[in-house]
Amino acid sequence: MQPLRNRRVVLGITGGIAAYKSAETARRLVGLGAEVQVVMTRGAQQFVTPLTLQALTGRAVRTDLLDADAEAAMGHIELARWAELVVVAPATAHFIGRLAGGLADDLLTTTCMATAAPIAVAPAMNQQMWKAPATRRNVGLLEHDGVRLWGPGEGEQACGDIGAGRMLEADDIAARVVALLQPGAALAGRHVVVTAGPTREPIDPVRYISNHSSGKQGFAIARAARDAGARVTLVAGPVELPTPVGVDRVDVVSAREMLAAARSAVKDADVLIAVAAVADYRPETVATQKLKKQPGADDCRSVELVANPDIVATLTAERPGLFSVAFAAETERLLEHARAKLERKGVAMIVANDVSDATIGFGSDANRVTILEADGEIPLPRDDKDAVARELIAHIAARLERRAVARTDNAAGS
Repeated sequence: MQPLRNRRVVLGITGGIAAYKSAETARRLVGLGAEVQVVMTRGAQQFVTPLTLQALTGRAVRTDLLDADAEAAMGHIELARWAELVVVAPATAHFIGRLAGGLADDLLTTTCMATAAPIAVAPAMNQQMWKAPATRRNVGLLEHDGVRLWGPGEGEQACGDIGAGRMLEADDIAARVVALLQPGAALAGRHVVVTAGPTREPIDPVRYISNHSSGKQGFAIARAARDAGARVTLVAGPVELPTPVGVDRVDVVSAREMLAAARSAVKDADVLIAVAAVADYRPETVATQKLKKQPGADDCRSVELVANPDIVATLTAERPGLFSVAFAAETERLLEHARAKLERKGVAMIVANDVSDATIGFGSDANRVTILEADGEIPLPRDDKDAVARELIAHIAARLERRAVARTDNAAGS
């Protein structure tokens, strides 16, 4: 299958050590059917040769703004019009600053300024450079201007540092290109199960234990998975949200009901995304009649609690081949607690968000999350929940693609 067949991508490469990854990125995009035109800065040519990229794409690499032959036909404008998407990978701190400042002093920045196509940048730099105030300011300007930020990832860097700043892998970038240019193909043929909203654990016929989850992020993820071509089953706790068109919805109330519904749904599923804020405990016994307040100021009543089942850990253990994603809603030591959950639950991915911040917590329309995996972390910028959902689905699609490629390679080698 070639989901990018005949789609036109300009791949910009700037001068950083991560430029070596761009050759694989170009190869993956071409393999998916894309027409790839590489534009290299002068610095990029110090790390990888234009001849390498030409061999991989079948197109002469463009390097100079003032190329007499190309500019006879206003070549940089034609290139900007030709592109359906411009991806800059790697994007150095220097390039990000120039693009944020509106400079157009070489072929790549001029193409970015002259195109009406979407632009995505995959940052790659030292972790301290990524954290520098100037970089944060420039990234904020790009996001404000509608430039998509893909990454960076977190892990060991070429300089020996460890932290955020690694360029995303080629498969991640290719999957995001598919999700952007061919949104109905990234998860085509997949069955995705999403749990969303709170659960309610009854104390008596009128009272219950619950939490403030609105279900907005889970429903947004269900819509994004649907838009990526997946068949989606949404297991929803008690929320007041309309069912996304084209999504199969199963309504539940308690944690045990959610486990039963999700267990049934994942029998033929490829992916489980457990977004629901499940109550950790439930009353040991449920009163059959409303518990009445007793007269007197010293009236006091206790409720014995027992632990609810861990839905995602249970289903991951029962379905070893299931690609499971869990959410970690924390109020303190966000990444530390999320990393512990990643190891304890046995999932492929944890999405951590700080619900102590009311602007991105329960019930809000925005979110800011960090994706944690065994080999690193990827912080996503603050955005509306639909945009966060699309980024997460693109990342999941990339991981599934990488897993499929690895299985093919292993089968070929056996």
